[in-house]
Amino acid sequence: MQSILNQQTNFYITLANIFLLLLMLFYTSLLQMVATWGREEYSHGYLIPLISLWLIWESRDVLAKLQAQGHWGGFVLMLLGLVFGLMGELSSLFTISQYAFLVAILGLCVASFGWQSIRILWFPLAYLVFMIPLPTFLYNNLSSYLQLISSGLGVAVIRLFGISVFLEGNVIDLGSFQLQVVEACSGLRYLFPLTSFGFLCAYFFRAKFWMRIIVFLSTLPITVLMNSFRIGVIGVLVDHWGKAQAEGFLHDFEGWVIFIGCLGILLLEMWTLSKLFMPDKAFSEVFVVGVEASDITPPVTAAPVTNFGFLIGPNPLLAAGVVLLLALPISWYIGERQEFIPERTRFSSFPLKIQDWQGTEVGMGQEFVTALKFDDYIVANYVNPQNNLPINLYIAYYASQRQGASVHSPKSCIPGDGWLISDFTQKPVPGLTSAGGTPFWVNHAIISKKDQKQLVYYWFQQRGRIINNEYLLKWYLFWDALTRQRTDGALVRLVLPLGNFTSAEQGEKALQQFTQAVAPLLNRYIPN
Repeated sequence: MQSILNQQTNFYITLANIFLLLLMLFYTSLLQMVATWGREEYSHGYLIPLISLWLIWESRDVLAKLQAQGHWGGFVLMLLGLVFGLMGELSSLFTISQYAFLVAILGLCVASFGWQSIRILWFPLAYLVFMIPLPTFLYNNLSSYLQLISSGLGVAVIRLFGISVFLEGNVIDLGSFQLQVVEACSGLRYLFPLTSFGFLCAYFFRAKFWMRIIVFLSTLPITVLMNSFRIGVIGVLVDHWGKAQAEGFLHDFEGWVIFIGCLGILLLEMWTLSKLFMPDKAFSEVFVVGVEASDITPPVTAAPVTNFGFLIGPNPLLAAGVVLLLALPISWYIGERQEFIPERTRFSSFPLKIQDWQGTEVGMGQEFVTALKFDDYIVANYVNPQNNLPINLYIAYYASQRQGASVHSPKSCIPGDGWLISDFTQKPVPGLTSAGGTPFWVNHAIISKKDQKQLVYYWFQQRGRIINNEYLLKWYLFWDALTRQRTDGALVRLVLPLGNFTSAEQGEKALQQFTQAVAPLLNRYIPN
């Protein structure tokens, strides 16, 4: 009996040491993840691993039946996670490494306890997904869409109180006051923690699968509606008592009240479902905080167990430990690689006289500079005296796009200013070529707001490439980070107003001519 206990102890010591190696290998990406938890929308991240560990601890008696029932499939999963983790480290795109860490943990579980352990551990492992921040480009797009939806519904709430209000994109105009529904008011600070809580509640909700799915998926509409209600209430308070109602302690306190309200609605939803479809059961029988019972029958055959002194465990687990140990110096070497930031000329010296166009630099509000997180930019209006057509030039340059700062696509940002995209295509600019002699393609859009129309050209100029597709942009970002240790790049956008005296054909010709003039100048400011 004492021998068996010693073997169990040594097995868990072995498992703990191998897990420690895993943490050391993924240290840089995990440290970046924890740093992101300092942001309000991800502050729930600190709780996720603790809850997951508690759920695993609650399953310890069932797991004991599977001790040393390892499977070589876990070793393969560990290798897969390790490869993607090293790729993430090489490219300095930490999101890849963070998801790879979860794959490696899954492999460690299977290598230790076999595939049947997934029946017990699937939920604690799946729950860890909620601790990983969204990739920046997904975060930006989701934030933009939620801002628009919350603004529209918030204005509807304000109008219910008989208040005259006008909405233009994310700007709520109350006449004497204007409220900007910024990124912080998009609802993501409620959505991310509520989604993780909803997933947990769906697990504790001992109901049919479709009812659990409804509970989890309902977190999105609950967040949007409650955040919109909050924006509407703030609008009403501002209309009656001034803009101070949208600032400081009261603003933050309203946020906490709304989040508690979201949790209350989620619990009410589960109670209602239980009363409608399980009327013979009390809610305390349906909503049970704890792991679900699992009857596990250990397999008849198990992976061979090897004993190296105090190191003992299934061969797949020990093999995974050896691979991790060998990979550790490689990881340290990769960690010493520095991202290459090329030298460039700052936009402060960008010419305001370009052929026949004369420009005037106009700048940008500090709140937008803070939100966009670029390293350098220029906003200038250019006019050609020959046709008197004004063209707005905006270029945002990012020296690095690996740690929460990346190009914002105009396709997501344009609706935020109240503009509708009525036509969107891709067109080559005559007389211009990009790298390799290929045509110089730009995104071409006609946007409108009330009686205003504008013609827009934009493209992403990234490390010598002219890119028009947002998803292709992310691929090249990963590839260049991996092979060239660079993630720098820029967005270039040109806007020309259309009106009674400027047809689309005239605007098209003017933008093409200006693009032909400005594109050759950009290499000094956006390195190839």
